[in-house]
Amino acid sequence: MSNTELLPLLESSDQAVEPCCPPLTERPFTAEEAETAARMFKALGDPVRLRLFSAVASHEGGEACVCDISDVGVSQPTVSHHLKKLKEAGLLTSERRGTWVYYRVEPSVLAAMGNLLAIAPAMA
Repeated sequence: MSNTELLPLLESSDQAVEPCCPPLTERPFTAEEAETAARMFKALGDPVRLRLFSAVASHEGGEACVCDISDVGVSQPTVSHHLKKLKEAGLLTSERRGTWVYYRVEPSVLAAMGNLLAIAPAMA
């Protein structure tokens, strides 16, 4: 069992989705917010992981079979390792269908990432 903590990007409510952290330009992060954001950026800090994340996020239908995204210049075991790291960071979810695993980026994850990197309204 891994001791990796899931990245709590969002707190869900009935109507609105709240990101973990305010936009970078709004105010300085608290220590907890910085830890949360750093885990996300660390997971995306590897070029292969970023390519895999991008491949899943941009794939038609919003999900991708591992068989469709594994051509990133590394071996299949390495692809599996990187996908596991993205899942552990809370950036991807997966579902096994027969012998293949399908990955997706939850829309709330992309929304949280977008909010984090958005310019605060006062600065726009």
